[in-house]
Amino acid sequence: MTTRFGAAVLRSPDSPFTVEEVILGAGPADDEILVRIAGSGMCRTDLAVRRSAGRSPLPAVLGHEGAGVVVETGGPRTGLGVGDHVVLSFDSCGHCRSCLNAAPAYCDSFASLNLFGGRAENAARFTDAAGGELAPRWFGQSSFAEYAVVPARNAVRVDSALPVELLGPLGCGFLTGAGAVLHSFGAGPGDTVAVLGAGAVGLAAVMAATASGAVTVAVDRHPERLALAERFGAIPLHASSADLPGSIRRLTDGGARYALDTTASAQLINDALRALRPTGHLGLVARLHTALPLEPGTLDRGRRISHICEGDAVPGLLIPRLIGLWQAGRFPFDELIRTYPLADINEAERDCESGRVVKPVLLP
Repeated sequence: MTTRFGAAVLRSPDSPFTVEEVILGAGPADDEILVRIAGSGMCRTDLAVRRSAGRSPLPAVLGHEGAGVVVETGGPRTGLGVGDHVVLSFDSCGHCRSCLNAAPAYCDSFASLNLFGGRAENAARFTDAAGGELAPRWFGQSSFAEYAVVPARNAVRVDSALPVELLGPLGCGFLTGAGAVLHSFGAGPGDTVAVLGAGAVGLAAVMAATASGAVTVAVDRHPERLALAERFGAIPLHASSADLPGSIRRLTDGGARYALDTTASAQLINDALRALRPTGHLGLVARLHTALPLEPGTLDRGRRISHICEGDAVPGLLIPRLIGLWQAGRFPFDELIRTYPLADINEAERDCESGRVVKPVLLP
């Protein structure tokens, strides 16, 4: 089977996306599904490909926050049927120690499966209209497209009555922020959480912390983002505030038990550590590109720091939980979304990079 459909292709780090015809040379294997994409969130991880200095092969179809409707399955092994509505998340092997221990974000094959390595048996079946090779599927999806062939393990079935075109960001960005609070920290009533950076991941963390009953402080340098954080239940604090660690400690009655940094700023990371109470935990979700200098005393008194990948989540468990919170009015992620036709992907990228929009969602 050969399938032709439209997709947004990035051909070089400096070029705009071009919406063009691509070709899928084979249908889904026995553990895969073919999904008609209803919407795909744009994540900064997609845009980071432009700054990867040749480490990510191009041309490629990006997109890893897809959601849509199953139009074909590889067989009963998928556990899904034609017409099912699904949210797509990251790929994982399912059989390494981490996967078997319910930690798929730490899959031994995470990098190879998600960051353009892909599954070796499928590497050559995705081309442009002229037959030119495209990089293997991005995060098992490449969902900036009208269709995507996805390992069934990536897909989470959802109620068909929901607006599936808006649900894709639950598979990565919102999952990461909320999962950090609900899973990595296990925050609950009476806890205190500081969130540094009020973008998509940070605001999802704020919503989750509020839903969990924690007292939350949000730090950012953009007043409009702080206003959003306040609307979602956080105490807003400008990043340039004098004695930022002291301000956070005062607002959290002696120090935050948990802090989440989404900025990768060395200064804010040190500030967050100083703002923690004894035995407090700082989680990092952004990739660091330089050495991280820690100031003396920041890790004293039992404080610790760790990297958190994909919110430590099992997508099949956390995504339905977040949908339930949203339906109860306690996780209003849809208020962060602005939709764009897939043809307007370059406008969506500009708005995302400038901070005008928290979460663009592309509609093929």
